Amino acid sequence: MSRASVSAQPSAHGLADLHRHLDGSLREATVHALAAQAGLPVPDELAFRPGMGLQEALARFAFTLSLLRHPQAVARVAAEICEDAAAEGVGTLEIRFAPQLHTGASPAAIIDAALEGMDGRAGLLLCGLYGEDPATLSALVELAAARPGVAGIDLAGGPLPGHAWRLEDYAPAFARARDLGLGRTVHAAEGRAPSEIRRAVLNLHAQRIGHGTTLLQDPGTVDLVMERGVLIEACVSSNWHVGAIAQIQDHPLPQWLHAGVKACCCTDNTLLSAVDAPEELRRVAAIPGMDSTSLARCVEHGHQGAFRRTRALLGRS
Repeated sequence: MSRASVSAQPSAHGLADLHRHLDGSLREATVHALAAQAGLPVPDELAFRPGMGLQEALARFAFTLSLLRHPQAVARVAAEICEDAAAEGVGTLEIRFAPQLHTGASPAAIIDAALEGMDGRAGLLLCGLYGEDPATLSALVELAAARPGVAGIDLAGGPLPGHAWRLEDYAPAFARARDLGLGRTVHAAEGRAPSEIRRAVLNLHAQRIGHGTTLLQDPGTVDLVMERGVLIEACVSSNWHVGAIAQIQDHPLPQWLHAGVKACCCTDNTLLSAVDAPEELRRVAAIPGMDSTSLARCVEHGHQGAFRRTRALLGRS
């Protein structure tokens, strides 16, 4: 598929990006401005690089989070992400972050700052973290209950052998989110066993899965995902950077789509992966097996899969 055919957006609604992290999607100019205000040097190497591994990639967020401690910075970046997405032609956007990591104010104040910056132009997802006390995510769910701009919750990061808490330990928070009408997504099987996807769907009531690169290794899990209509949030550039796939051409996204699995194309972190939505779609279009029909289906899945509690198209910047 040609670069020109990708730039002609395959949907009347524009592009869709359901998996964009606030603390990984700052503008470069904003990084330097906030770093100067905080008296912090900007690291020589901040962006991801191919094959770096998930834990090294997650460590890069320590610096960006140091710039986003206070509500004013969070509101600024949330607003700029919405402006950038609109300029990219994104018509359906969700932004996610873990407010408990922004230590300059209470989680409630940080959430309100993000919502202020977004100003109804995107849905907000609140992230608990693998290995974190499940009570933290439960508290975020309660904060979300009173804030219509919060569209859903996520379990982000990845499990480690030393973690005291397992995926299933977050089930009460996810059940409460389901009862409140909040959307549920989980980072799972990002180069790890596909059993994480099954556990997320069955135990956490996940409607969407972030990454899920190993899905096809377990036909039973494929069947479950298709039976439940679970949407896979594909983050091709990010998966390449963390080593979940060896190269972009190896990503299973075309195979998912051809098998009937619902999947969409997402940026994950525009700053750290040095990518925007049109460029991510161009990279996806170049994967062997992708064609114009599959690409259009991928975009439409993104629009259809947005969490509907407060889904809003980007109408202004």
